[in-house]
Amino acid sequence: MPSLGIAIVRQYERGVVFRLGQVRNVREPGLRLMIPLVDRMRKVSMRTVTMPVPSQQIITRDNVSIGVAAVAYFRRVDPVKSIVEIENVQAAVNQIAQTTVRNVVGRSLLDQVLTDTESLNESIKQILDKITRQWGVFVQLVELKDIELPPTMQRAMARQAEAEREKRAKIIAAEGEALSAGRLAEAADVIAAHPIALQLRNLQVLGEIAVEHNSTIIFPTQLLSSIDALTHFMEQQRAQVTSPPIPAQPSVATTASPR
Repeated sequence: MPSLGIAIVRQYERGVVFRLGQVRNVREPGLRLMIPLVDRMRKVSMRTVTMPVPSQQIITRDNVSIGVAAVAYFRRVDPVKSIVEIENVQAAVNQIAQTTVRNVVGRSLLDQVLTDTESLNESIKQILDKITRQWGVFVQLVELKDIELPPTMQRAMARQAEAEREKRAKIIAAEGEALSAGRLAEAADVIAAHPIALQLRNLQVLGEIAVEHNSTIIFPTQLLSSIDALTHFMEQQRAQVTSPPIPAQPSVATTASPR
C-alpha cells in the first residue's frame, strides 16, 4: 500500500513522510495519499510506554551497597525528532534512565533513599526529561519500585527499630509513673488533712479482699488500734449530736461601794 501512494494512519500514530530522503511533513490519523515511489512514510506511536529499569547495585553516599530497580513512563511528543535525532528511542531512554538512577541514588544517604523516595523520583524525572527533550520524548513519571538491602543491614535496621520501640515504651512508662506519683502526693495531702480517710480506705481494701471466699484476712495490731480509734471517734461524734446544748448563764454586774 505505501508503494501505491496510500497509507492508513491509526488514531494513536503519526506518519512522518520522507520525500526523496527529506522530511516532507507529518500526517495526522486517517487515510493519507502520497506520491508513489517518491514518498516514504514512517509511523510513530504516540502512546505512553512503560519501561522497566532493571535492578542494579548502587553504593550510596554512606557506603552501603543496595540493589535498586525502577520503572519509567514516557511518550513521544515530536515524531520528527524521535526519528531524525536518534536511532532507537526506547533503548536510549532505557540506558540514560539506568545511569540517572545510579547517579542520583549514589549521591544520597541510605535513610534518604528509604524515606524520601518522592524527592528522588522527582529529581530523576527532571534529569531524564531535560535530556530526552532533544529526542522529542516527554518523561511523565519515574518511580523507584524495589530497593534490596544486604542481610546485615536488614538485621541492623531491625535492631534499631526494636531499640526505638523499647525507648518509647520506657518513656511512656516513666510518664505514667510521674502522673501516678503526682496523684499519690495529692492523696497523701488529703489523708494528712483527714486522718479518718486512711481508716476508711483500709476498710474498703478489706471489703474487696473479703469478696474472695478462699482468702484469710489477718488484722495487724496497727489496724486493730486504728479500728478502735475509729470507733472512739464515732462515739464522740454521736455524743456531740445527742447531748443538749448548755444554756448560757446571765451575767451579774458588780458595783464598788463608796467609802
